[in-house]
Amino acid sequence: QVHFVESGGGLMQPGGSLRLSCAASGDTICISAMAWYRQPPGKERELVARMTNSGFAGAAIINYTASVKGRFTISRDVARNMVFLQMNSLKPEDTAAYYCNAETDCTADGRNYWGQGTQVTVSS
Repeated sequence: QVHFVESGGGLMQPGGSLRLSCAASGDTICISAMAWYRQPPGKERELVARMTNSGFAGAAIINYTASVKGRFTISRDVARNMVFLQMNSLKPEDTAAYYCNAETDCTADGRNYWGQGTQVTVSS
């Protein structure tokens, strides 16, 4: 099991910035990638950013959904079992509940774990 504590959400005007934090605990040795998802009101949950562990092949792989590329930055502190999402130039359409996610590979089938969510509201 992997458990999370998320923080950093809140209300921000368009153009502002927020930084989300997620601290993982439990079977953190099993984590192979961490990600941020979001679910806007009335819409489906979507991937925002994902970052794998670094491996023998080189640096971690980072992916962003197109709508946040250039504005959001995902980063990890693997030693502290934390993942962050720096959100700049916020837009009203960024309003959503943001969820921390971890992919694990200690079991043959793999498992995903989810944080409780933190609300981000962008409004003037």
